[in-house]
Parts: sequence; structure tokens; C-alpha cells
Amino acid sequence: MRFLIGRYHEVALKRGNRWRFVEQVKQNLRAIFADYRLGPIHPRGSRLMVELPDELPDQVAIERAACVFGLHNFSLSYPAALELDAIKRAALERARQWPTARSFRISARRDYKQFPMNSMEIEREVGAAVADALGLAVDLHNPELEISIEVLPDAAYVSAGKLAGAGGLPVGVTGRAMALLSGGIDSPVAAYRMMKRGLRMNFVHFHAHPLVSPASREKAHELATHLTRYQAHSTLALVAFGALQREIVARTHRPLRVVLYRRFMMRIASALARRAGASVLVTGESLGQVASQTLENMMVIERASELPILRPLIGMDKNEIIAEARRLGTFETSILPDEDCCTLFTPAHPETHANLAEVERAEMEFDIERMVADAVRTAEMVRLTFVPQSAVKAARQAHDESESAPALLSAPQKSRGED
Repeated sequence: MRFLIGRYHEVALKRGNRWRFVEQVKQNLRAIFADYRLGPIHPRGSRLMVELPDELPDQVAIERAACVFGLHNFSLSYPAALELDAIKRAALERARQWPTARSFRISARRDYKQFPMNSMEIEREVGAAVADALGLAVDLHNPELEISIEVLPDAAYVSAGKLAGAGGLPVGVTGRAMALLSGGIDSPVAAYRMMKRGLRMNFVHFHAHPLVSPASREKAHELATHLTRYQAHSTLALVAFGALQREIVARTHRPLRVVLYRRFMMRIASALARRAGASVLVTGESLGQVASQTLENMMVIERASELPILRPLIGMDKNEIIAEARRLGTFETSILPDEDCCTLFTPAHPETHANLAEVERAEMEFDIERMVADAVRTAEMVRLTFVPQSAVKAARQAHDESESAPALLSAPQKSRGED
């Protein structure tokens, strides 16, 4: 039997409403492991104990647990009886799984105070057993292998170290947002940062296909798919923006085109967000990075939005954003060549200090309500899932069949607890 032990950090600081955050982590774990039947999930102080099914490979468990926001770190742990010899055997078994390690340390935490040895005594006794049996050197500061022991009332849980979690707050606990996903470097990073703050994300991408190639659509789909691993399910709205751009070009002075493009995007994104139940927009804007992101232009553009706009990258420079995109794994997709709709009909010298009154006068030439409604009505909605639905159905069918099969007399059916 194995357990995923997830440990909180920021969630642990919550007081009377911590249960809401913990329940959201539990829901998100169920969703991201939807093609496997997780066992009971129990909160234990600052931990979450998850019983893992035998058919779930360790590497899959590690990769998916690392995507669950709200967990500061986690371990794949094995229970041992509350006896020193049993704990030693379990520690040796974990150490033997790392044959290349030359140094180690034991980190023990005794939450069950009735256990007869304190944490330092456990570390000393178990460490001596591992060193004698395997000949490993003890290194308390920079070991190649760390064996963790957590002594709880029902068992001692032994694991080969702690793995970094995604941190932050569980997706969904702070609300829902609509992220404008351009296909470039910045917007996926912005969406990720707000998902880490507990926002469940919907995505919208504006494209000019068929006036240009479908490359930006494909990139947006790939980026949204990548981000979906952090929330299990997503919706991507693909908005055909080329015809609307041509209408703007035909009736507007060249310098104002980019500002008007962005104002219409905000209106359309706001309408799609309200339809999806989102209460805020998220963009990848960084102050001064391009013409539409000067302070004056952003102030004029945001006035067209019905919803607040979050800009998590506003104070970051390009190198910082690129570094985060590399860590996130979106950079290589973002730099693939495409034809962004914002580059279509772009003037050589766009306005960088737009005046709201002048922009609103220019917009009097347009039937704004009709243009926004047409764009929303014709938007293509793409449903994305991290776990293929065929795998989820197969797992549920296998579970149902096992539940309906008669129990063998020699193996009485084990009752399973509730979350």
C-alpha cells in the first residue's frame, strides 16, 4: 500500500475557512487522477493523505501531483508498523530503490507523541541501520538521498524524500477568470501565475484565419492544453477577428487601430467571460513592452472592459518572463512562427498616448453592440481535458465491474472510507 502525502504551506495559514481550501485540493486531486480510482483522502493537520491504487505508476503519480496547486511538497510514502524494527525495514527498502546514492540522511517527525522515541532518536537509530546495511555515508547538509519518516497515530510513513509541489492556492478556490491567450510568450505565464493564486481559468484567443494561416490558433490550442494539466478541464474560445479588423481599418485613422483592436477584444472577452461565469480578465501585459502597453493606452483600453483586468506581469521585464516561460514549459511553443491577428493591418507608427475622448469619437462610427455580438456568436468553443475521457470511462467501468463481482470467501471485501 502506498500513500501520497501532500503538505500545505500557504493553505496551512488559513484559520476558520481552511476546510474550503482543503476540500478544493481534494476535488482537484480527484480530477487530475480521474483515470485512476484514488482511495480515501484524509486531512491530517498540515497534510493530506491519499491512498494510491496499485495500478498507478510512481512516475505518473509524481508528475501529476506536482501539478496540483495548494501542495507545497509531497511524498510517495509507505506505512510501517509503529515499531522501530518495522521502521528500519521500511527505510532500508526505500534506500535500496536508490542504488546510485552514496550519501543519505534520515529526517523524522514524530506527530504521535506516545511513540516511545523522539525524532532525534528515531533518526539516529534508523540512520545507523541504513549505514551499516548499505555502507552509505551520512551527510546532514547535502545528501544524495533523504529518507523521511512521519510518525502518526496509525503508522509510521516512510518515503524517499520530499518532492516540490506547485505551491500557491488550489485552482478554483478564489473564483474563475478569462485569460486572453495570444500565442506569444507572456500570456501563458500570466495565466499560470493567476491559476497559482486559485483562479480557475477559461481561455480566449483572437485570430485572423482565414485571412492568415491557422498557426496562431494551433499555438493557442497547444498552450491551453499545456496549462490544462494544472486544472484538469478548460475551455478555449477561438474568436475570428479578421473581419472585425477590416471594418476598423476602413473607418479609423491608422494610429488608433491597435488601441481599437484591443478595446474590442476586451468587450468580446468580457461577454464570453460573463457567459462562462468568470468575474475577471487576465492579460499578459507588461508596462511599456509594446505600443498598446503604455500607461496611457492601457488606461484607455481597460475602459472598454465590463470586468476588472488582472495583469500579473505588469512589473516584469522580458528576460524575467522568458525565464518563467522556460520553467513552465511554454516557451518553445510560444516562439514558433505564426501570424498574430494584432500584426494584421498594423500601422507603422501606432498611437502610444491615446486620448479617451478621441478614441470614443472614433468608435461612434461603429455598431459596437452588433460587432461584439457577432464575434461572440461565432466563437468556436473547444473543450480540453488533461486526462483523456476514454481513459476516465475505462477506469470507471473497471471499478464498477470490480464492485459488482462476488467477493471470494478467502478474501473478505475491505470497506473503503469516505473522503
